[in-house]
Amino acid sequence: MDAEQNRRTTLLAAGALLGLAACWGSTFFLIKDLLDRVPTLDFLALRFTIASLALLVVAPKALGRLSPQVRRHAVVLGGLYGVAQILQTAGLAHTPASISGFVTGLYVVCTPLLAAAILRTRIPPVTWVAVALATVGLGVLALNGVSIGFGELITLASAVLYALHIVGLGAWSTAQDAVGMTILQIMVIAVLCILATVHDGIVLPDRTGDWMSVVYMAIVVGALGLLGQTWAQAHLPPTRSAIIMSMEPVFASVFAVWLGGEDVTARLLVGGAMVLVAMLTVELAPRRAVEGEVPHIAV
Repeated sequence: MDAEQNRRTTLLAAGALLGLAACWGSTFFLIKDLLDRVPTLDFLALRFTIASLALLVVAPKALGRLSPQVRRHAVVLGGLYGVAQILQTAGLAHTPASISGFVTGLYVVCTPLLAAAILRTRIPPVTWVAVALATVGLGVLALNGVSIGFGELITLASAVLYALHIVGLGAWSTAQDAVGMTILQIMVIAVLCILATVHDGIVLPDRTGDWMSVVYMAIVVGALGLLGQTWAQAHLPPTRSAIIMSMEPVFASVFAVWLGGEDVTARLLVGGAMVLVAMLTVELAPRRAVEGEVPHIAV
């Protein structure tokens, strides 16, 4: 019965991450023109401030239940995610969005490398095959050629930080602390984004539609998304989590075709299929062939 319950929990966790990837993918279409009117860092500061306030209203006592050790972990994780958001945003000013999306997606490669180095996790061959498939699929989806410059380098730095965040969640998150850890992480992200943009003032949206996009990004994608990721990664290894979340650009393409009127292309079908096969590889293969135990470290 315990084994069956564990299987259901891991499937639910994988589903939560897949839902998160779908939410992330939907944002490319929904905020396509929002950033023409609101600077990106201002948008991020507003988004994560609303998200943290919403969670504090819903679960005001969750922070108080965290131990000092868990609070330190949440601050570190929030700092990693916040700096990654800022670096990714800065990189977008110097590189095309498609290339930025591909380079950011390289967290799927960085995650198993960092998990092996930090957590001493053994990465089985079938998982490396899935990582390679996901990476090539991302490239097919996003790239029409790439040159390495300042924008690509700082975007790559953000990918490494996202990977560290995924590894950290795998090592530190627990189901019972998920809400409190999420609130503290989002508060740290909000503070970092505010500090990054407050020097020239914060521009607020002036259209109802823009506010709806901001609230969706804050509540559904920001608050509930990070809450789902924090809970899910208490039950899943980091590399498996990263491969599932690499479905984000596939969902982005689906939304662009469905709601944005973009054409279905061979690149979309081939690249999307490769990422999907990578995800199914780690989900359908026997667990012992895909993942080792993920140690929960307490430092």
